[in-house]
Amino acid sequence: MFEFYKLFYSIGGKLPKRERHGIYAIADRLCLDITQDFICAALEQKLVKRISLARARIRIETLKRFIRLMRELNIVHEKWYLQTEKELQEISKMTSGWLRYLE
Repeated sequence: MFEFYKLFYSIGGKLPKRERHGIYAIADRLCLDITQDFICAALEQKLVKRISLARARIRIETLKRFIRLMRELNIVHEKWYLQTEKELQEISKMTSGWLRYLE
């Protein structure tokens, strides 16, 4: 998730003020919340791990929608969008696998 956040963060300074303080700020907060969920899942006991990972999975799906919306509104370039979407798909798969492992 840290590598994804580096990629995501890299576009922030290039965005106009309106987008940077609007949809990008919401998506940025989601990235940080997902990271926190993963840290909680790594350090907590099994029951809390499931809760944290389930919450992370929902936030990942929400983040995907926001990033897609950013592309549809032409806020970000297609190359950046495709790269972030690919990485988010991988993060989503790993999260689902972690949840299956816990069950």
